[in-house]
Amino acid sequence: MTNLLQRLEETVAGWSNVSVHAHRFGGTEFRLGSAEIGHIHPGGVIDIPFPRPVRDALLEEGLAQEHRWVPNSGWTTFRARNEQDLQHALWLMRLSYLRYALKTAPDPRELLEHESRSLPLTPRFRALFDNLVAARMTRTVEPANQVA
Repeated sequence: MTNLLQRLEETVAGWSNVSVHAHRFGGTEFRLGSAEIGHIHPGGVIDIPFPRPVRDALLEEGLAQEHRWVPNSGWTTFRARNEQDLQHALWLMRLSYLRYALKTAPDPRELLEHESRSLPLTPRFRALFDNLVAARMTRTVEPANQVA
């Protein structure tokens, strides 16, 4: 178990701009900038935040569980016990990472295209992340010049 968690920590810590911190409830926390992308508790419990639509899809498809302490939030829980679980935990963490990376990427559509191939994303999850990109693009579009 310790080896699995160490490999998970080393992999996530190696992603661009990720920092590693002690988590306030024990374990290891990962941040992209100031945003927490998830944390690992001793014993292999991994908690990861998502926007509600992504969280709901993960729960519906049995890809994560409700967070045990805050079940009606965007937080999810996953337990890593073996190599297959480790790969899935990395996939979940990368989804969380992508959520925040899209907010600051110079070209979020290009980043999403690249990540959707490497993750890979199912059509459902691709559509959910397309919505995140569209929302970001809407917020960053300059209003047209207005005549006073």
